[in-house]
Amino acid sequence: MAQQNETRDAGVAALRLGVVGTGDPSVTDFLPTNSLVVPLLTDLYELTMAYAYWKAGKHEEHAVFDLFFRKNPFKGEVTIFAGLEEVLRYVKNLRFTKGQIDELRAKALRHCREDGFYEWLATVDSSKLKIYAVPEGTLMFPRVPLIRVEGPLAVAQLLETTLLTLVNYPRSVTLITAAGLMEFGLRRAQGPDGGVYSYMGGFDSTSNVLTGLLWDIETQGTHAHSFVESFFDDVPLSVKHLKKKGGEEEDFEKAAMECREELGFSNTSTGELRSFISYAIAFPTSCVCLVDTYDTMNSGVPNFLCVAYALHKFGYKAAGIRLDSGDLAYLSKQARKLFAKTADRLGLAYFKKFQIVASSEISEDVLYSLNQQGHEIDVFGVGTNLVTCQKQPALGCVYKLVELNGENRIKLSEAIEKVTIPGRKLAYRLYGKKGGPVIDVMLQLPPPGKGNSADNDVAKGDTPAEHKRILCCDPFDGKKRAYITPTKVEKLHQLYFSDGKVVQELPHIGHIRAHILDQIANLRPDHLRPLNPTPYKVSVTETVFRDFHRLWEQSVPIKDISNLNVEVDE
Repeated sequence: MAQQNETRDAGVAALRLGVVGTGDPSVTDFLPTNSLVVPLLTDLYELTMAYAYWKAGKHEEHAVFDLFFRKNPFKGEVTIFAGLEEVLRYVKNLRFTKGQIDELRAKALRHCREDGFYEWLATVDSSKLKIYAVPEGTLMFPRVPLIRVEGPLAVAQLLETTLLTLVNYPRSVTLITAAGLMEFGLRRAQGPDGGVYSYMGGFDSTSNVLTGLLWDIETQGTHAHSFVESFFDDVPLSVKHLKKKGGEEEDFEKAAMECREELGFSNTSTGELRSFISYAIAFPTSCVCLVDTYDTMNSGVPNFLCVAYALHKFGYKAAGIRLDSGDLAYLSKQARKLFAKTADRLGLAYFKKFQIVASSEISEDVLYSLNQQGHEIDVFGVGTNLVTCQKQPALGCVYKLVELNGENRIKLSEAIEKVTIPGRKLAYRLYGKKGGPVIDVMLQLPPPGKGNSADNDVAKGDTPAEHKRILCCDPFDGKKRAYITPTKVEKLHQLYFSDGKVVQELPHIGHIRAHILDQIANLRPDHLRPLNPTPYKVSVTETVFRDFHRLWEQSVPIKDISNLNVEVDE
């Protein structure tokens, strides 16, 4: 797997720099795949806080931050974690160049005049950071940290905005999907890497060429309406010959026109037919025709069948059609009927199984509706509604300080959902007797340097173990408690980055995808259902619950209500 990662990384750098095939070893560094991901890709307040930390002498204090989400997106109860590799690429290369520092001094931080701060900024790197995370592609639930960052306060703070942007979008498009889906969203995407993360969630292919090349994902594409419109009835094809399998070149246009006469499709658009003929000559082994430019059933599908029949005579097999508008359920069923009728007439059984691809503003609601109506669609090309996250345009990952210099820190709020669970935590996933996951439980870890090894975390209180009963508590409701005797215990958080290096092999996207699909298969169906899914249980140990609520009480100022009914002077 190490060699696989090295090859992929070289490909990332080479394709970014336009030096494919040079063999230049200088392009194999573990760089961010997007060249805009640099330390200046951040909110100004991260830099102003860094300055204030430095000025107060707090910048080197040891801090722990959790990156997590409070609520599952899209009214669901399951989220797939994605974006970890991009986070690690960014952190490994964390450093400010002289030019960046000069720009900050002259513009964004022009009010910060001390030379010492900029001298410190020039030394910032990731050498003192540790990053713990759950493996990429893990099914996750609210409040369980996706990533834990440990290190100097100011440096860890500087990561906040960039890490959130590298996780929020990937998490939004790595959806739990079914087979038969293609990602078609690059032209309308909110980021260039939607194809990568949609593939993780179960999509089979992508239209994004760069994504396909970098990650060895199958790329799919046909042609646009403009290709069909560019052909006219009275303009002959300049190149109209196709080599027969095992034979000589012959006039393919003539053959297709003869097939048209034989099949009786004389009233179709000749310009459209010429476009299909041209496309078939270019791609005789993978011809998929877009059939809705003029009239799907009276022209597009019949013209495709003419070309498919001609290809058959030349020794090739056409692949299918794409529908991009209209009543998809009805049109797919009518197209399938015409395929079957033509197959029976010609004695060509495989004509019945031509692929039907649909790509017209496909969304979850459209898919549910099509399933209810019944359809004959084999593959859905999903674009806008996938990559722009229309059901929930912004997702809620947050990055919160939970420990400083070994002391737990907490953020309080009148909105209970915004109260953070303090401390350095380690999460486990506990499995029940039926083999599936039942509950996640978070344990409290002692601060680093107090008898705790970074690579062998030892929690305070009970550590889950197979066949050992443990009490799990809802973090916010003391009445919600349950015992579980797990048949399997899975430690979620692992050390991924330490001493300036990535310390674990990162899996290929294919392995991540397989892991996601395996987890989905083992999750209870009621957690996945689209309407009113059952929330998955997230808990803490009794020790964490007790320490959490003690700190909560200590941190809330006690009000004096003696003057509650006294009129306040204006």
